[in-house]
Amino acid sequence: MNGWLLGAIIAVVVIVVVIRRLKGEPLNARDLLIPPVALTAIGIVSLAKAEQVTGADLAWVIPGALLGCGLGAARGATVQLFERAGALWQRYTGRTFLVLAGSLVIMGGFGLLATHAGVSEGARPVQLNIGVSFLGEALVIGARALASGVPFAPERSRR
Repeated sequence: MNGWLLGAIIAVVVIVVVIRRLKGEPLNARDLLIPPVALTAIGIVSLAKAEQVTGADLAWVIPGALLGCGLGAARGATVQLFERAGALWQRYTGRTFLVLAGSLVIMGGFGLLATHAGVSEGARPVQLNIGVSFLGEALVIGARALASGVPFAPERSRR
């Protein structure tokens, strides 16, 4: 698939997810986990297919992925969880966007350091960065949801 097309699709998906979570949405396990796992998998496949990725590149990719996951986890700690109609809901808050802004600055700085260190472009797939960030967020939200004792929202039918 064309890189620009894939990037546009991912951008649209991220925007839709953020808008839905800003308004508040039912929290179900499938919607919580599938998007970050899929984006992370796409990023890993992109990394595996990249040409001329060296061990030095991977020495930057792995800490970058851990940093992104940790920043996503920090963002997940700011998401409001609440009960509505007997099921768990989630909503992004102002603090969520403050953490998001800080995360973008931190990851941007990390990316600049990687570029100056000579990390190849193919070793820095955007899908991987977004995926691990949403994965960190999902893990924290999932743990908080389970600890709340409120059941996840039922799965929506997919037609």
